[in-house]
Amino acid sequence: MDMQFLFLGGYGLYVWPAFIFTFIACFTLYLKTKKELQRQEKIFFKEFEQVQKIKIEVGKKEENIKEAFTSSSI
Repeated sequence: MDMQFLFLGGYGLYVWPAFIFTFIACFTLYLKTKKELQRQEKIFFKEFEQVQKIKIEVGKKEENIKEAFTSSSI
């Protein structure tokens, strides 16, 4: 491999650290975002599960009421 390509005409000293810094910054941002997303998903699913339980309980009560009305009219 030609080493002149890595030196980029004398500007490699400035270009490669910029690439490395950008890569590290983007990777760090990715990891922090992924961690925050997982934390927010846990909170969301915990709240959503509670809402689902309430809806199921209300649905069961409504079914019982319907059964009471239909069985009493027969």
